Amino acid sequence: MQKIGHRGAKGHLTENTLESFQKAIDLGVDAIELDVHQCASGELIVFHDFTLERLTNCEGEISKFTWEQLQQLKIVNQYRIPTLIETLDIIDRKCNVNIELKGHHTAQATAIVVEDYVRNKSWHYSDFIVSSFQYEELEAFSNLKSQIPLAILTQASVEQAIEWAKKFQASYIHPHFSLLTTDNCNFAKANDLKINTWTVNDPIDIEHVKRFTIDGIISDFPDRI
Repeated sequence: MQKIGHRGAKGHLTENTLESFQKAIDLGVDAIELDVHQCASGELIVFHDFTLERLTNCEGEISKFTWEQLQQLKIVNQYRIPTLIETLDIIDRKCNVNIELKGHHTAQATAIVVEDYVRNKSWHYSDFIVSSFQYEELEAFSNLKSQIPLAILTQASVEQAIEWAKKFQASYIHPHFSLLTTDNCNFAKANDLKINTWTVNDPIDIEHVKRFTIDGIISDFPDRI
């Protein structure tokens, strides 16, 4: 059972920060899940929300800001917004990485970064999963014919996720844990799909989902798995 830190170790330190990623590594995770957007100057930024106001003292869409402008902001008055490259460099193959294509037009840019790490920095394709809820990003990524494993995120239907996985040649489905049943997990496995479920924090829920034929649990508290 893979222990996957949600946005780093979100239950311990502020999400999607270098400090949170380091905390997840220190907790011995098998993988780290994170979110990417592309900012106005082209860099891939690790941040969950489409807008800045929940976590910073600034307002507006993150995609409308340049990297130089975003560097001036602080997350909860303390942390910097990191780039995907900074994040991969701090992870440094100490664990695997699940990159969620959160923002629009992130599929190709993410593939370019990952391919560079595989070709030039001794990473392997199997060190990565790229995931998304968004049909357009999944389609765009699939069209790249990359060797990077792809995952279909869903909070609505395991069956639809399996259908999309077939369409986009995905290796994984990532359903919300409330959707899991013995039957749909077995159906996914019958279609040669791996299953990572999210976001499972309560110890009772963690023990519950371990009964299913899943491969990984994404949690704000990966040390509880």
